[in-house]
Amino acid sequence: MAQDILMPALSPTMEEGTLAKWLVKEGDSVTSGQIIAEIETDKATMEFEAVDEGVIGKILVAEGTAGVKVNAPIAVLLEDGEDASAAPAPKAAAPAKVEAPVVAAAPAAAPAQAAAAPAKDGKRVFASPLARRIATQKGIDLASIKGTGPNGRIVRADVEGLSAASAAPTAAATAAPAAEAPKAAAAPAAAGAMPTGPNAAQVAKMLDGRDYEEVTLDGMRRTVAARLTEAKQTIPHFYLRREIRLDALMAFRAQLNEQLSDRGVKLSVNDFIIKACAVAMQRVPGANAVWAGDRIYKLKPSDIAVAVAVEGGLFTPVLKDAHLKTLSALSAEMKDLAGRARNKKLAPHEYVGGSMAISNLGMFGIENFDAVINPPHGSILAVGAGVKKPVVQADGSLGVATVMSVTLSVDHRVIDGALGAEFLQAIVDCLENPLSMLA
Repeated sequence: MAQDILMPALSPTMEEGTLAKWLVKEGDSVTSGQIIAEIETDKATMEFEAVDEGVIGKILVAEGTAGVKVNAPIAVLLEDGEDASAAPAPKAAAPAKVEAPVVAAAPAAAPAQAAAAPAKDGKRVFASPLARRIATQKGIDLASIKGTGPNGRIVRADVEGLSAASAAPTAAATAAPAAEAPKAAAAPAAAGAMPTGPNAAQVAKMLDGRDYEEVTLDGMRRTVAARLTEAKQTIPHFYLRREIRLDALMAFRAQLNEQLSDRGVKLSVNDFIIKACAVAMQRVPGANAVWAGDRIYKLKPSDIAVAVAVEGGLFTPVLKDAHLKTLSALSAEMKDLAGRARNKKLAPHEYVGGSMAISNLGMFGIENFDAVINPPHGSILAVGAGVKKPVVQADGSLGVATVMSVTLSVDHRVIDGALGAEFLQAIVDCLENPLSMLA
């Protein structure tokens, strides 16, 4: 029987996308798991694989079409031998399905998550063959995974970044009863929409007679604007500031880079900052936490998100288990993630998660700034440039040192002032005594 191929939700924040390119044409036979199109999400261009086998009977959305809603029909798949006249009339697009990162999901989302992977004859979940093969290789139970493909189908992107150990908490996190739905989350809706400022027509009227260029927002810029507006309106930020002397770190870095030069490794100050934050999370575990609607989730691994500027916005790829990795491993992984982020080739699992983020503008000469928390993170560290400054030495004499200013933005719902200060002190200790974070 003919069936619709629907616009998939290929990222956690995707509500609509651009059908960048069809890799098949009408009349082509396709197999389950075959890549049939390239779709631009709010964050990246991703490949879309067929869920079932059959023949492309009709393409409903031409390539290059922007603003295609999630779950809207984009093509019709026919069974072998079926005539194109059997194709059903296009249906109205279903409401956009926006899937939040598991760590941030409120318990109220549990029923939807459970329904997202329906069982066939009560025995199996819907998954593409490629996803099943990856899951089998990794020992992952597909029943614990929430699919992001059409009708909740589990696809390759859902399982590529998981392990058998990491998949289990996903099922536990989504199993909270609906009776425990957070009451606090409903409060903003009851209070009415928050003000967003003047609309386009009002601003255009203010600029009447002036020369300006209108820039249409793409998916990434819309997402960045929405999330940062949400963050500043809903997260009670407070800020902790410190200055860090980098002389010991700079000397240690130079020594390591000399020794690692034969391996082609060159460590950056940012690599040390990532490691310092990861170690500090282990020393102050209360700060390794995220906000989840009506509760706090405390993480055990140190998963660090790092802001990477790209054309039109930014990505925050996540370095998982950073406390367990060497500096050279972190450096290589960060270079790889940053490079693919700039080319918009990251998969969703590579930029979702983490309990804190790092935003480093020091390379641009910025000495200090305040960063906005990326929900559901509990904090974000804003890193400025290291500059030579006069300092008072331990013996009371004046000297010169390389000093870096940092600001820790903290979600007061997750971390209180004293805990935040302890966490920042642990970061400072690691950076001013770099050998200690390697012990």
